[in-house]
Amino acid sequence: MKRILLLSTGGTIASRPGADGLEPEMSGQELLSCLGDLSGRFQVEVRQIMSLDSSNVQAEEWKIMARSVYENLENFDGFIITHGTDTMAYSASMLSFMLKNLHKPVVFTGSQVPIASPLSDAPLNLTCAFAMAASATPGIFVAFDRKIMLGCRSVKVRTTAFDAFESVNYPYAGVVDSSGLNLDRSVIPPQRGECVLEDTVDSDVYLLKLTPGTNPKLVDLMIEAGCHGIVIEAFGIGGLQFVRRDFVSKIEKAIDAGIPVVVCSQCLYESSDLSIYEVGQRLLECG
Repeated sequence: MKRILLLSTGGTIASRPGADGLEPEMSGQELLSCLGDLSGRFQVEVRQIMSLDSSNVQAEEWKIMARSVYENLENFDGFIITHGTDTMAYSASMLSFMLKNLHKPVVFTGSQVPIASPLSDAPLNLTCAFAMAASATPGIFVAFDRKIMLGCRSVKVRTTAFDAFESVNYPYAGVVDSSGLNLDRSVIPPQRGECVLEDTVDSDVYLLKLTPGTNPKLVDLMIEAGCHGIVIEAFGIGGLQFVRRDFVSKIEKAIDAGIPVVVCSQCLYESSDLSIYEVGQRLLECG
């Protein structure tokens, strides 16, 4: 019988109506009780490590989650982290890099409707998470709406629909259907060596999404604010403006100041390639 550690962090799945809207008040043990008796299938231990709306989950909480897994790796066969959906993909992605060479499954899940609601999607998502956590498949995953995806490929693409998450530019690691949990192990990266916890997180990295007419002086403000890295979501395959509002010279200034600048596309699917257009070539020339 697989030993599963359920780490509860709050989120919609654990919410009840409060004076100011939904509030994450239910404990992890209450969540588990909504699934009925699992004692014949799993040995489950529950730990409440925080009770937050996921909009408030930040680098400090990533460290708590990563350490909670790392410190218990030898005591359990798999892990489930119940989490609010709004930032679940961020947490799952970060833990994919904070827990190197993870040799146990860690499965994030949540719901669009609180588990106490009779129409909640939480029981199904939790059931799928338990199946994945018991699969002995190493890695960080998100289980949602009968789909299993790598944590670092998951993105929330819908605000209210039950199929809220997609695996972007990468196949699903698995699906749940009438035959059970079906995994595609060819898309799951192999783990080599001992698991290493890398929980030093630099929060001074900023994301700038361009719109036509964005003021390049924003880059100056980032430099003055002491940022340690800049990610720019550029247009299409990787273009940004240099006519009238010259972003290229500002990016060059950031690079000269020793700040790494990463450019990617605003488009959710397919790749970036700065070499195709002049607007991208100028970026490559400035480093």
